[in-house]
Amino acid sequence: MSVEVTRLPSGLVVVTDAMPHLQTASLGCWVSCGSRNEHPDEHGISHFLEHMAFKGTARRTARQIAEEIEAVGGDLNAGTGVETTAYYARLLKADIGLGLDVLSDILTHPSFDPDEIAREKNVIVQEIGAVDDTPDDLVFEHLQATAFPGQPVGRSILGTKATVRSFDAKRLRAYLARNYRAPGLVVAAAGAVCHDQVVAEAEQRFSGFVGPAAAQPEPARFCGGAFTEQRDLEQVHIALGLEGVAQCDPSIYSLQVFANVLGGGMSSRLFQEVRELRGLCYSIYAFHAAYADTGMFGLYAGTDAIDAPELMRVVVDEIGTAADTITETEIARAKAQMKAGLLMALESSGARAEQLARQIIVYGRPVPMDEIVARVDAVTVESARAAGRALIARSRPAVAALGPSGLDSAAAIAERLTQKAA
Repeated sequence: MSVEVTRLPSGLVVVTDAMPHLQTASLGCWVSCGSRNEHPDEHGISHFLEHMAFKGTARRTARQIAEEIEAVGGDLNAGTGVETTAYYARLLKADIGLGLDVLSDILTHPSFDPDEIAREKNVIVQEIGAVDDTPDDLVFEHLQATAFPGQPVGRSILGTKATVRSFDAKRLRAYLARNYRAPGLVVAAAGAVCHDQVVAEAEQRFSGFVGPAAAQPEPARFCGGAFTEQRDLEQVHIALGLEGVAQCDPSIYSLQVFANVLGGGMSSRLFQEVRELRGLCYSIYAFHAAYADTGMFGLYAGTDAIDAPELMRVVVDEIGTAADTITETEIARAKAQMKAGLLMALESSGARAEQLARQIIVYGRPVPMDEIVARVDAVTVESARAAGRALIARSRPAVAALGPSGLDSAAAIAERLTQKAA
């Protein structure tokens, strides 16, 4: 097996996957900390900290950080999620040491220069404005807030303009010290890598992260409800959410298969019924997003205002019908799609490094692909139907809708899911 894992005395985990046929490597540091870990007055600070990591350290200016990586043909990036934040790079195998040096430098010695902070506040305020102008993104922000009201897991990762403008170096350092601890860090690398080299580099360069694991965020509570906002748009953008299951729930693969059958591709029930047969929309899809202690099944569609009520009636009917009538053929097709997606991802060193890091954070160990495939194969017609029925019965739906009209009726129709389950 090409995957190797080392747990350092500090608690930091190093995991690698050697791909000898490659000449490049993808590597990064994943932190088990995201927007869920923020206090109310810190809304958006995880994302802000991720931006500021590239704005200079005690050893490098922001320009030097970019130039050193690009001078060897590499690239450097980062991303913030609800429960994790990642900083990663892709380089030639000869430059792995440089990549780890830069990654550790931006996390252990950020300068948090006041001028850079002021500039980045404006950048992120512009980013928030861009989401406000993109209804098919904004509707998901409202869906998350409606599903988990008044909770960190329900807040936008970007924060608000007011909270972003309130951040300073002192608050950034306090958040960094509270949440970036070795037991919550994973250094992952895949491609042309030597495990012992990555371990040695990580042990030396990430030694500044000490202390016990950060406190766990508050448990999530899926509440449901409806949010509508009338806007001068060409379409109504609708997002529907139902309480899903946590990452380690035994039924997660059955629920993912159910979501795939319902709205996972061109052959899915929703695509065929709503778009192909009725012509009610251009885009419609379903998904399941899992967190540490909960999950959310989501569905999105964009349609003309006049068609919104009919579209929602069809969606509600299809969800309820699928929970009782999914067929063996549909299950086989969904499982084939899921397995192909998993195996195709193995061709990317970046995807492999990210997958390993997330498995360490969620399961505490790398999960062999054979084990994942076996879990997908174990899904049956009855287990997928049961996952669908449990999804409908578990909670009141959450609905978010933006558009010119027809919003309230579409939201009210979604409540029929709960009524059917009752």
